[in-house]
Amino acid sequence: MTDEALRIYRLIPDAAETDPNWDLAKPAGEVIVRARSAADARIIAAEAEVDFLDIPAKPGDGVSTSFASAFRDDRLYRVVEDDSSTFPRAGPRGILKGPTRHDPLTHTPDGEED
Repeated sequence: MTDEALRIYRLIPDAAETDPNWDLAKPAGEVIVRARSAADARIIAAEAEVDFLDIPAKPGDGVSTSFASAFRDDRLYRVVEDDSSTFPRAGPRGILKGPTRHDPLTHTPDGEED
C-alpha cells in the first residue's frame, strides 16, 4: 500500500447567518481537513455529522441523510486549500480541527437547542 498525496483544506462558512440555506444545519464554524481534493474535503466534513443511520430516528432503516449536509453545499461553505504548513500533509484522511460528530437534528429555527 502506498502513501496518498493528501492536502489540507479549510471549509469556511460563506453565507450570512440569515441565509435561508442554513435551514439544513446551523453553521459549524471553520473546519480543517486532510483530504484528497476539495470535493473529498466536503465528504469528510459531512461524515463528521450524525447521520440518521447513526441514531434511532426517522426516516428509517437504510436511508442515509449525509447527502444533505451543509458542508456539501457550496452556497454555505467554500473550500480553500491551506498551504500554510500549520498542519502536516502526511497522515490519514480526516478532520484536523472543527466539529466532531455534531448532531444536525438538534437545530431549531430560532437557534436554540432541542
